[in-house]
Amino acid sequence: MGTLHEFSLMDIDGQTRSLSDFDGKVVLIVNVASKCGLTPQYDGLQRLYAEYRDQGLEILGFPCNQFAGQEPGTEEEIKDFCSVQFGVEFPMFGKVEVNGAGREPLYQWLTASTVGPEESGDVKWNFGKFLVGKDGELLGRFDPSVEPGSEDLTAAIQQALASN
Repeated sequence: MGTLHEFSLMDIDGQTRSLSDFDGKVVLIVNVASKCGLTPQYDGLQRLYAEYRDQGLEILGFPCNQFAGQEPGTEEEIKDFCSVQFGVEFPMFGKVEVNGAGREPLYQWLTASTVGPEESGDVKWNFGKFLVGKDGELLGRFDPSVEPGSEDLTAAIQQALASN
């Protein structure tokens, strides 16, 4: 796979969604969990989405239960949790594996390249962030501890939104 736009995955409602739908958008991909110390980042992600979506930012949430079983719920439970607790409006997808033998092909692509500031390889924990440009090319990778509103991440998003 060459770009983000070549992948299709199940959304949180069980419908196949082509990521080519996001062609021309800057996309932030995040593996998420509802019972993690970093779960409050949902709030920051939603604020980031509200601030930049009209400029072309999309945030895609991918629930993952591979880190200490911190996403045990069903897709319906996850959807309700995100909506009620954090008012999440950005697209959410079905559960995926981000590491190991069952790694989702999207995450095989995301973790293969070193784009910085984080190195290539396995996702370290919930809320790992991957920034993809309008052309579907991977631009950056950010550690789970990087807050959605951090200067480094927002600067990278702004730069990606400003590019042609």
